[in-house]
Amino acid sequence: MTTTPESRIAGRVPELSATEAAECVPTDGTVLTSGFGRVGYPKAVPTAIAESDRSYGLTVVSGGSVGEEIDTALVESNSVDRRFPYQATAAARAAANDNRIAFHDRHIAGLADEVQFRHLADPDVALIEAVAVGEDWLIPSTSIGQTPAYVEAAEELIVELNRAQPRSLAAFHDVYRPAPPPRRGPVPLTAPCERIGDPRIRFGSETLLGVVETEQPDSPYEFRDPTGTDEAIAANLGAFLEEEIERNPALASAVRVQFGVGSLGNALAGALSDVSFGDRTVTYYGEVFQDGLLDLVEDGDIAGASATSLALSRDGQDRLFEDVERYAEDVVLRPADISNRAELVSRFGVVSINSALEVDVYGHANSTHVGGSRLLNGVGGSGDFVRNGLVSIVALPATAVEGSVSTIVPSVPHVDHTEHDIDVVITDHGVADLRGRSPMERANAIIGSCAAPKTREALEAYLESAGSSGGHIHHDPEAAAGWEWR
Repeated sequence: MTTTPESRIAGRVPELSATEAAECVPTDGTVLTSGFGRVGYPKAVPTAIAESDRSYGLTVVSGGSVGEEIDTALVESNSVDRRFPYQATAAARAAANDNRIAFHDRHIAGLADEVQFRHLADPDVALIEAVAVGEDWLIPSTSIGQTPAYVEAAEELIVELNRAQPRSLAAFHDVYRPAPPPRRGPVPLTAPCERIGDPRIRFGSETLLGVVETEQPDSPYEFRDPTGTDEAIAANLGAFLEEEIERNPALASAVRVQFGVGSLGNALAGALSDVSFGDRTVTYYGEVFQDGLLDLVEDGDIAGASATSLALSRDGQDRLFEDVERYAEDVVLRPADISNRAELVSRFGVVSINSALEVDVYGHANSTHVGGSRLLNGVGGSGDFVRNGLVSIVALPATAVEGSVSTIVPSVPHVDHTEHDIDVVITDHGVADLRGRSPMERANAIIGSCAAPKTREALEAYLESAGSSGGHIHHDPEAAAGWEWR
Protein backbone atom coordinates (compact mmCIF):
# COMPACT_ATOMS: atom_id res chain seq x y z
CA MET A 1 0.00 0.00 0.00
CA THR A 2 1.20 3.51 -0.73
CA THR A 3 0.22 6.84 0.72
CA THR A 4 0.02 10.19 -0.96
CA PRO A 5 2.55 12.90 -0.06
CA GLU A 6 0.06 15.64 0.92
CA SER A 7 0.34 17.23 4.34
CA ARG A 8 -1.40 15.25 7.07
CA ILE A 9 -1.32 17.86 9.86
CA ALA A 10 -2.41 21.46 9.44
CA GLY A 11 -1.76 24.18 11.99
CA ARG A 12 -0.56 23.74 15.53
CA VAL A 13 -1.99 20.62 17.19
CA PRO A 14 -0.81 18.92 20.38
CA GLU A 15 0.98 15.64 19.79
CA LEU A 16 0.90 12.63 22.13
CA SER A 17 2.38 9.17 22.25
CA ALA A 18 -0.08 6.31 22.44
CA THR A 19 0.90 5.75 26.07
CA GLU A 20 0.34 9.40 26.94
CA ALA A 21 -3.03 9.33 25.20
CA ALA A 22 -4.05 6.20 27.09
CA GLU A 23 -3.33 7.99 30.35
CA CYS A 24 -5.79 10.72 29.31
CA VAL A 25 -8.65 8.20 29.21
CA PRO A 26 -10.51 7.95 32.56
CA THR A 27 -10.18 4.44 33.96
CA ASP A 28 -13.97 4.17 34.29
CA GLY A 29 -14.74 6.37 31.28
CA THR A 30 -17.00 6.03 28.29
CA VAL A 31 -14.96 5.94 25.09
CA LEU A 32 -16.58 6.59 21.70
CA THR A 33 -14.52 5.07 18.90
CA SER A 34 -14.57 5.36 15.15
CA GLY A 35 -14.77 2.21 13.06
CA PHE A 36 -17.36 0.33 11.03
CA GLY A 37 -17.04 -2.94 9.15
CA ARG A 38 -13.70 -3.69 10.88
CA VAL A 39 -12.07 -0.67 9.24
CA GLY A 40 -11.32 2.92 10.20
CA TYR A 41 -10.99 2.21 13.92
CA PRO A 42 -8.25 3.43 16.34
CA LYS A 43 -5.47 0.95 16.97
CA ALA A 44 -2.51 2.39 18.90
CA VAL A 45 -4.32 3.89 21.89
CA PRO A 46 -6.52 0.82 22.58
CA THR A 47 -3.36 -1.31 22.45
CA ALA A 48 -1.66 1.05 24.91
CA ILE A 49 -4.66 0.83 27.25
CA ALA A 50 -4.59 -2.98 27.06
CA GLU A 51 -0.87 -2.98 27.91
CA SER A 52 -1.14 -0.37 30.67
CA ASP A 53 -0.62 -1.06 34.35
CA ARG A 54 -3.72 1.00 35.11
CA SER A 55 -6.93 -0.86 35.91
CA TYR A 56 -9.60 0.13 33.40
CA GLY A 57 -13.32 -0.61 33.41
CA LEU A 58 -14.42 1.15 30.23
CA THR A 59 -17.68 1.54 28.41
CA VAL A 60 -16.76 1.25 24.73
CA VAL A 61 -19.16 2.52 22.08
CA SER A 62 -18.12 2.00 18.45
CA GLY A 63 -19.90 2.80 15.22
CA GLY A 64 -20.06 -0.88 14.22
CA SER A 65 -17.60 -3.76 14.14
CA VAL A 66 -13.95 -2.98 14.87
CA GLY A 67 -10.71 -4.94 14.90
CA GLU A 68 -8.63 -7.03 17.28
CA GLU A 69 -7.00 -4.07 19.03
CA ILE A 70 -10.34 -3.14 20.61
CA ASP A 71 -12.49 -6.25 20.69
CA THR A 72 -9.74 -8.71 21.51
CA ALA A 73 -6.80 -6.95 23.20
CA LEU A 74 -8.92 -4.62 25.34
CA VAL A 75 -11.34 -7.41 26.22
CA GLU A 76 -8.65 -9.92 27.13
CA SER A 77 -6.92 -7.34 29.33
CA ASN A 78 -10.22 -6.99 31.27
CA SER A 79 -10.36 -3.29 30.37
CA VAL A 80 -13.97 -3.31 29.09
CA ASP A 81 -17.01 -3.47 31.38
CA ARG A 82 -19.71 -2.47 28.90
CA ARG A 83 -19.97 -2.58 25.09
CA PHE A 84 -22.29 -1.09 22.44
CA PRO A 85 -23.60 -1.67 19.72
CA TYR A 86 -21.90 -4.60 17.92
CA GLN A 87 -18.92 -6.93 18.16
CA ALA A 88 -17.31 -9.37 15.78
CA THR A 89 -14.44 -11.17 17.52
CA ALA A 90 -14.29 -14.46 19.39
CA ALA A 91 -12.99 -12.77 22.55
CA ALA A 92 -15.76 -10.16 22.70
CA ARG A 93 -18.40 -12.74 21.83
CA ALA A 94 -17.24 -15.06 24.61
CA ALA A 95 -17.14 -12.22 27.13
CA ALA A 96 -20.67 -11.13 26.21
CA ASN A 97 -22.02 -14.68 26.40
CA ASP A 98 -20.33 -15.23 29.78
CA ASN A 99 -21.63 -11.87 30.99
CA ARG A 100 -18.12 -10.62 31.71
CA ILE A 101 -19.05 -7.69 29.48
CA ALA A 102 -22.46 -6.05 29.62
CA PHE A 103 -23.23 -6.03 25.89
CA HIS A 104 -26.24 -4.13 24.58
CA ASP A 105 -27.28 -4.73 20.97
CA ARG A 106 -28.56 -1.67 19.10
CA HIS A 107 -29.83 -0.70 15.65
CA ILE A 108 -27.36 1.49 13.77
CA ALA A 109 -29.57 4.30 12.42
CA GLY A 110 -30.56 5.69 15.82
CA LEU A 111 -27.24 5.21 17.60
CA ALA A 112 -25.93 8.73 16.97
CA ASP A 113 -28.99 10.24 18.65
CA GLU A 114 -28.82 7.76 21.52
CA VAL A 115 -25.24 8.80 22.25
CA GLN A 116 -25.77 12.52 21.78
CA PHE A 117 -28.86 12.56 23.99
CA ARG A 118 -27.18 10.41 26.69
CA HIS A 119 -29.59 7.50 26.34
CA LEU A 120 -26.80 4.91 26.59
CA ALA A 121 -24.03 6.55 28.61
CA ASP A 122 -22.33 9.89 29.28
CA PRO A 123 -19.42 10.06 26.79
CA ASP A 124 -16.02 11.20 28.04
CA VAL A 125 -13.56 10.76 25.17
CA ALA A 126 -13.91 10.27 21.44
CA LEU A 127 -11.05 8.20 20.01
CA ILE A 128 -11.01 8.62 16.24
CA GLU A 129 -8.83 7.44 13.37
CA ALA A 130 -8.14 10.03 10.66
CA VAL A 131 -6.04 10.51 7.54
CA ALA A 132 -5.55 14.23 8.18
CA VAL A 133 -6.18 16.62 11.05
CA GLY A 134 -6.19 20.35 11.74
CA GLU A 135 -6.77 22.55 14.76
CA ASP A 136 -10.56 22.17 14.49
CA TRP A 137 -11.17 19.48 11.87
CA LEU A 138 -10.31 15.92 10.87
CA ILE A 139 -10.82 13.70 7.84
CA PRO A 140 -11.92 10.12 8.65
CA SER A 141 -10.15 7.11 7.17
CA THR A 142 -11.82 3.99 5.72
CA SER A 143 -15.16 4.42 7.46
CA ILE A 144 -17.31 7.25 8.78
CA GLY A 145 -19.87 5.35 10.86
CA GLN A 146 -21.03 7.40 13.84
CA THR A 147 -17.82 9.48 14.00
CA PRO A 148 -19.37 12.94 13.38
CA ALA A 149 -21.91 12.46 16.18
CA TYR A 150 -19.27 11.01 18.52
CA VAL A 151 -16.89 13.91 17.96
CA GLU A 152 -19.74 16.31 18.68
CA ALA A 153 -20.93 14.45 21.79
CA ALA A 154 -17.67 13.76 23.63
CA GLU A 155 -16.11 16.25 26.03
CA GLU A 156 -12.60 15.45 24.80
CA LEU A 157 -11.06 14.15 21.58
CA ILE A 158 -8.00 12.05 20.74
CA VAL A 159 -7.12 11.59 17.08
CA GLU A 160 -5.03 8.74 15.70
CA LEU A 161 -3.45 10.00 12.48
CA ASN A 162 -2.85 6.82 10.49
CA ARG A 163 -0.30 7.18 7.70
CA ALA A 164 -1.05 3.64 6.48
CA GLN A 165 -4.32 5.02 5.11
CA PRO A 166 -4.17 7.25 2.01
CA ARG A 167 -5.00 10.89 2.58
CA SER A 168 -6.88 10.76 -0.70
CA LEU A 169 -9.64 8.82 1.08
CA ALA A 170 -11.07 12.29 1.70
CA ALA A 171 -12.49 12.08 -1.82
CA PHE A 172 -15.06 9.51 -0.65
CA HIS A 173 -16.41 11.41 2.35
CA ASP A 174 -19.66 13.37 2.46
CA VAL A 175 -20.23 14.44 6.06
CA TYR A 176 -23.68 15.86 6.81
CA ARG A 177 -25.14 16.39 10.28
CA PRO A 178 -28.92 16.56 10.75
CA ALA A 179 -30.25 19.10 13.24
CA PRO A 180 -31.52 17.74 16.57
CA PRO A 181 -35.25 17.28 17.20
CA PRO A 182 -37.61 19.11 17.20
CA ARG A 183 -35.89 21.28 14.59
CA ARG A 184 -34.85 18.35 12.42
CA GLY A 185 -35.91 18.80 8.81
CA PRO A 186 -35.74 16.47 5.81
CA VAL A 187 -32.28 15.36 4.71
CA PRO A 188 -31.72 17.24 1.40
CA LEU A 189 -30.59 14.17 -0.53
CA THR A 190 -32.48 13.54 -3.76
CA ALA A 191 -30.35 10.76 -5.30
CA PRO A 192 -28.35 7.93 -3.69
CA CYS A 193 -24.91 9.22 -4.74
CA GLU A 194 -25.57 12.94 -4.49
CA ARG A 195 -23.19 14.88 -2.21
CA ILE A 196 -24.55 17.36 0.32
CA GLY A 197 -21.75 17.66 2.87
CA ASP A 198 -18.02 18.06 3.41
CA PRO A 199 -15.06 15.67 3.68
CA ARG A 200 -14.15 17.16 7.06
CA ILE A 201 -15.59 16.63 10.53
CA ARG A 202 -15.45 19.82 12.57
CA PHE A 203 -14.87 20.10 16.30
CA GLY A 204 -14.08 22.72 18.92
CA SER A 205 -10.32 23.11 19.08
CA GLU A 206 -10.46 23.19 22.89
CA THR A 207 -11.67 19.55 22.94
CA LEU A 208 -8.58 18.16 21.17
CA LEU A 209 -6.30 16.51 23.73
CA GLY A 210 -3.78 15.47 21.13
CA VAL A 211 -2.85 13.65 17.95
CA VAL A 212 -1.17 10.23 18.00
CA GLU A 213 0.67 9.39 14.78
CA THR A 214 0.42 5.76 13.66
CA GLU A 215 1.09 3.64 10.60
CA GLN A 216 -0.94 0.50 11.10
CA PRO A 217 -3.33 -1.11 8.59
CA ASP A 218 -6.86 -2.24 9.37
CA SER A 219 -7.62 -5.87 10.16
CA PRO A 220 -10.42 -6.11 7.61
CA TYR A 221 -12.79 -8.86 6.52
CA GLU A 222 -11.74 -12.17 5.10
CA PHE A 223 -14.47 -13.20 2.67
CA ARG A 224 -14.67 -16.88 1.80
CA ASP A 225 -15.05 -17.89 -1.83
CA PRO A 226 -18.71 -18.35 -2.86
CA THR A 227 -19.95 -21.88 -2.23
CA GLY A 228 -22.35 -23.85 -4.37
CA THR A 229 -25.05 -22.95 -1.86
CA ASP A 230 -24.21 -19.25 -2.18
CA GLU A 231 -24.44 -19.53 -5.95
CA ALA A 232 -27.83 -21.25 -5.74
CA ILE A 233 -29.14 -18.50 -3.43
CA ALA A 234 -27.76 -15.88 -5.82
CA ALA A 235 -29.46 -17.55 -8.79
CA ASN A 236 -32.80 -17.61 -6.97
CA LEU A 237 -32.34 -13.97 -5.94
CA GLY A 238 -31.54 -13.00 -9.52
CA ALA A 239 -34.63 -14.76 -10.86
CA PHE A 240 -36.81 -13.05 -8.26
CA LEU A 241 -35.35 -9.60 -9.02
CA GLU A 242 -35.90 -10.01 -12.76
CA GLU A 243 -39.55 -10.86 -12.13
CA GLU A 244 -40.00 -8.14 -9.50
CA ILE A 245 -38.69 -5.29 -11.63
CA GLU A 246 -41.20 -6.19 -14.35
CA ARG A 247 -44.23 -6.24 -12.03
CA ASN A 248 -43.33 -3.52 -9.50
CA PRO A 249 -43.99 0.00 -10.87
CA ALA A 250 -41.64 1.53 -8.28
CA LEU A 251 -38.78 -0.25 -10.07
CA ALA A 252 -39.71 0.80 -13.60
CA SER A 253 -36.78 3.15 -14.15
CA ALA A 254 -34.32 2.64 -11.28
CA VAL A 255 -33.34 -0.10 -8.84
CA ARG A 256 -31.62 0.68 -5.54
CA VAL A 257 -30.28 -2.31 -3.60
CA GLN A 258 -28.65 -3.00 -0.24
CA PHE A 259 -26.82 -6.10 0.99
CA GLY A 260 -25.89 -7.11 4.52
CA VAL A 261 -22.26 -7.46 5.56
CA GLY A 262 -20.50 -10.83 5.38
CA SER A 263 -19.51 -13.53 2.92
CA LEU A 264 -23.04 -14.32 1.75
CA GLY A 265 -23.92 -10.65 1.28
CA ASN A 266 -20.66 -10.11 -0.57
CA ALA A 267 -21.35 -13.07 -2.86
CA LEU A 268 -24.90 -11.88 -3.57
CA ALA A 269 -23.71 -8.36 -4.35
CA GLY A 270 -21.15 -9.71 -6.80
CA ALA A 271 -23.84 -11.75 -8.54
CA LEU A 272 -25.79 -8.63 -9.56
CA SER A 273 -23.85 -8.59 -12.83
CA ASP A 274 -25.78 -11.69 -13.90
CA VAL A 275 -29.18 -10.01 -13.40
CA SER A 276 -30.88 -8.49 -16.45
CA PHE A 277 -32.07 -5.04 -15.35
CA GLY A 278 -32.79 -3.80 -18.86
CA ASP A 279 -32.25 -0.06 -19.18
CA ARG A 280 -32.88 0.62 -15.49
CA THR A 281 -30.26 2.51 -13.49
CA VAL A 282 -28.93 0.27 -10.68
CA THR A 283 -27.41 1.89 -7.59
CA TYR A 284 -26.22 0.53 -4.26
CA TYR A 285 -27.53 2.32 -1.17
CA GLY A 286 -26.45 0.58 2.04
CA GLU A 287 -24.08 0.68 4.98
CA VAL A 288 -21.07 -1.31 3.73
CA PHE A 289 -19.14 -1.28 0.45
CA GLN A 290 -17.69 -4.79 0.05
CA ASP A 291 -15.43 -6.54 -2.45
CA GLY A 292 -18.37 -7.79 -4.51
CA LEU A 293 -19.21 -4.20 -5.43
CA LEU A 294 -15.73 -3.32 -6.72
CA ASP A 295 -16.16 -5.19 -10.00
CA LEU A 296 -19.70 -3.84 -10.43
CA VAL A 297 -18.45 -0.25 -10.12
CA GLU A 298 -15.43 -0.83 -12.34
CA ASP A 299 -17.45 -2.61 -15.05
CA GLY A 300 -20.27 -0.07 -14.96
CA ASP A 301 -22.85 -2.64 -13.84
CA ILE A 302 -24.03 -0.20 -11.17
CA ALA A 303 -24.20 3.58 -11.49
CA GLY A 304 -22.64 4.16 -8.09
CA ALA A 305 -22.63 3.22 -4.44
CA SER A 306 -23.42 5.01 -1.18
CA ALA A 307 -22.28 3.51 2.13
CA THR A 308 -20.69 4.39 5.46
CA SER A 309 -17.73 2.00 5.34
CA LEU A 310 -15.24 0.54 2.88
CA ALA A 311 -15.63 -2.90 4.47
CA LEU A 312 -13.16 -4.60 2.17
CA SER A 313 -10.77 -7.51 2.42
CA ARG A 314 -7.04 -6.88 2.42
CA ASP A 315 -6.93 -7.50 -1.34
CA GLY A 316 -9.94 -5.26 -1.82
CA GLN A 317 -8.29 -2.45 0.13
CA ASP A 318 -5.09 -2.77 -1.89
CA ARG A 319 -7.08 -2.57 -5.09
CA LEU A 320 -9.04 0.49 -3.98
CA PHE A 321 -6.00 2.29 -2.50
CA GLU A 322 -4.15 1.92 -5.80
CA ASP A 323 -6.87 3.89 -7.61
CA VAL A 324 -8.74 5.96 -5.04
CA GLU A 325 -9.57 8.74 -7.49
CA ARG A 326 -11.19 6.29 -9.92
CA TYR A 327 -13.45 4.67 -7.33
CA ALA A 328 -14.28 7.97 -5.61
CA GLU A 329 -16.02 9.09 -8.81
CA ASP A 330 -18.77 6.56 -8.12
CA VAL A 331 -18.57 5.76 -4.39
CA VAL A 332 -19.57 8.05 -1.52
CA LEU A 333 -19.27 7.46 2.24
CA ARG A 334 -21.76 9.04 4.66
CA PRO A 335 -22.36 9.03 8.41
CA ALA A 336 -24.26 5.93 9.48
CA ASP A 337 -27.28 7.92 10.63
CA ILE A 338 -27.61 9.02 6.99
CA SER A 339 -26.66 5.77 5.22
CA ASN A 340 -29.15 3.81 7.35
CA ARG A 341 -31.81 6.48 7.75
CA ALA A 342 -35.41 5.27 7.42
CA GLU A 343 -36.33 8.48 5.61
CA LEU A 344 -33.80 7.82 2.85
CA VAL A 345 -34.22 4.04 2.59
CA SER A 346 -37.91 4.73 2.01
CA ARG A 347 -37.35 7.72 -0.28
CA PHE A 348 -35.05 5.78 -2.60
CA GLY A 349 -37.18 2.62 -2.62
CA VAL A 350 -34.30 0.39 -1.54
CA VAL A 351 -34.60 -3.35 -2.13
CA SER A 352 -33.00 -4.68 1.05
CA ILE A 353 -31.27 -8.06 1.06
CA ASN A 354 -30.05 -9.34 4.42
CA SER A 355 -29.16 -12.71 5.89
CA ALA A 356 -30.24 -14.47 9.07
CA LEU A 357 -29.33 -17.48 11.18
CA GLU A 358 -32.81 -18.94 10.83
CA VAL A 359 -36.34 -18.13 9.76
CA ASP A 360 -39.49 -19.73 11.09
CA VAL A 361 -42.44 -20.94 9.05
CA TYR A 362 -44.37 -17.71 9.64
CA GLY A 363 -41.54 -15.41 8.54
CA HIS A 364 -39.89 -14.25 11.76
CA ALA A 365 -36.08 -14.09 11.55
CA ASN A 366 -33.34 -14.62 14.10
CA SER A 367 -30.11 -12.89 13.06
CA THR A 368 -28.16 -12.76 16.29
CA HIS A 369 -28.56 -15.55 18.84
CA VAL A 370 -27.69 -19.21 18.20
CA GLY A 371 -30.23 -21.37 19.96
CA GLY A 372 -31.88 -18.20 21.18
CA SER A 373 -29.19 -17.57 23.81
CA ARG A 374 -25.64 -17.50 22.41
CA LEU A 375 -24.86 -14.11 20.90
CA LEU A 376 -23.13 -14.24 17.52
CA ASN A 377 -22.34 -10.64 16.48
CA GLY A 378 -25.32 -8.29 16.70
CA VAL A 379 -28.26 -6.97 14.73
CA GLY A 380 -26.17 -4.21 13.13
CA GLY A 381 -28.00 -2.21 10.50
CA SER A 382 -30.16 -5.04 9.17
CA GLY A 383 -33.25 -3.81 10.99
CA ASP A 384 -32.89 -0.33 9.50
CA PHE A 385 -33.23 -1.76 6.00
CA VAL A 386 -35.57 -4.70 6.69
CA ARG A 387 -38.16 -2.41 8.26
CA ASN A 388 -37.94 0.41 5.74
CA GLY A 389 -37.09 -1.22 2.41
CA LEU A 390 -39.41 -1.11 -0.58
CA VAL A 391 -39.01 -4.89 -0.76
CA SER A 392 -37.39 -6.59 2.23
CA ILE A 393 -35.65 -9.88 1.46
CA VAL A 394 -34.04 -12.33 3.87
CA ALA A 395 -31.64 -14.71 2.13
CA LEU A 396 -30.04 -17.71 3.84
CA PRO A 397 -29.03 -21.32 3.18
CA ALA A 398 -31.80 -23.81 3.98
CA THR A 399 -29.46 -25.81 6.20
CA ALA A 400 -26.37 -25.14 8.31
CA VAL A 401 -23.54 -27.15 9.89
CA GLU A 402 -22.88 -29.18 6.73
CA GLY A 403 -26.55 -29.86 6.20
CA SER A 404 -27.24 -31.24 9.68
CA VAL A 405 -29.32 -28.30 10.96
CA SER A 406 -32.43 -26.85 9.33
CA THR A 407 -32.51 -23.04 9.24
CA ILE A 408 -36.25 -23.16 8.53
CA VAL A 409 -37.83 -23.94 11.90
CA PRO A 410 -41.29 -23.99 13.49
CA SER A 411 -40.53 -21.01 15.73
CA VAL A 412 -37.34 -18.98 16.07
CA PRO A 413 -36.13 -18.84 19.70
CA HIS A 414 -35.08 -15.19 19.31
CA VAL A 415 -36.79 -12.63 17.05
CA ASP A 416 -34.80 -9.80 15.44
CA HIS A 417 -37.14 -9.19 12.49
CA THR A 418 -40.85 -9.94 12.70
CA GLU A 419 -43.22 -11.36 10.11
CA HIS A 420 -44.52 -7.81 9.59
CA ASP A 421 -41.16 -6.59 8.25
CA ILE A 422 -40.10 -9.41 5.91
CA ASP A 423 -41.57 -9.59 2.40
CA VAL A 424 -39.57 -12.40 0.80
CA VAL A 425 -37.50 -15.37 2.00
CA ILE A 426 -34.92 -16.86 -0.37
CA THR A 427 -32.81 -19.97 0.16
CA ASP A 428 -30.80 -22.24 -2.10
CA HIS A 429 -34.02 -24.19 -2.70
CA GLY A 430 -36.33 -21.40 -3.77
CA VAL A 431 -38.26 -18.21 -3.12
CA ALA A 432 -41.26 -17.56 -0.86
CA ASP A 433 -43.05 -14.27 -1.54
CA LEU A 434 -44.95 -13.58 1.68
CA ARG A 435 -46.68 -10.37 0.69
CA GLY A 436 -50.44 -10.43 1.25
CA ARG A 437 -50.41 -13.97 2.64
CA SER A 438 -52.12 -15.18 5.82
CA PRO A 439 -49.99 -16.93 8.45
CA MET A 440 -50.87 -20.41 7.18
CA GLU A 441 -50.28 -19.35 3.58
CA ARG A 442 -46.86 -17.99 4.60
CA ALA A 443 -46.05 -21.24 6.37
CA ASN A 444 -46.97 -23.35 3.36
CA ALA A 445 -44.97 -21.08 1.01
CA ILE A 446 -41.84 -21.12 3.17
CA ILE A 447 -41.94 -24.88 3.73
CA GLY A 448 -42.77 -25.68 0.12
CA SER A 449 -40.29 -23.30 -1.51
CA CYS A 450 -37.48 -22.55 0.95
CA ALA A 451 -37.02 -25.49 3.32
CA ALA A 452 -34.60 -28.25 2.36
CA PRO A 453 -36.65 -31.17 0.91
CA LYS A 454 -35.47 -33.53 3.66
CA THR A 455 -36.92 -31.23 6.34
CA ARG A 456 -40.32 -30.53 4.81
CA GLU A 457 -42.17 -33.57 6.11
CA ALA A 458 -41.19 -32.79 9.71
CA LEU A 459 -42.17 -29.13 9.32
CA GLU A 460 -45.54 -30.08 7.81
CA ALA A 461 -46.09 -32.55 10.67
CA TYR A 462 -45.45 -29.76 13.16
CA LEU A 463 -48.00 -27.52 11.44
CA GLU A 464 -50.60 -30.27 11.47
CA SER A 465 -50.02 -31.08 15.14
CA ALA A 466 -49.98 -27.42 16.21
CA GLY A 467 -53.20 -26.82 14.29
CA SER A 468 -55.19 -29.10 16.61
CA SER A 469 -55.53 -26.22 19.07
CA GLY A 470 -56.88 -23.88 16.38
CA GLY A 471 -56.20 -20.15 16.29
CA HIS A 472 -55.11 -17.64 13.69
CA ILE A 473 -51.52 -18.92 13.96
CA HIS A 474 -50.98 -22.61 14.63
CA HIS A 475 -48.36 -22.79 17.33
CA ASP A 476 -47.30 -25.29 19.97
CA PRO A 477 -44.46 -23.76 22.05
CA GLU A 478 -43.47 -27.04 23.68
CA ALA A 479 -43.33 -28.92 20.40
CA ALA A 480 -41.51 -26.04 18.69
CA ALA A 481 -38.84 -25.97 21.40
CA GLY A 482 -38.15 -29.68 21.00
CA TRP A 483 -38.61 -29.88 17.24
CA GLU A 484 -36.01 -31.60 15.11
CA TRP A 485 -36.04 -33.44 11.83
CA ARG A 486 -34.68 -36.84 10.99
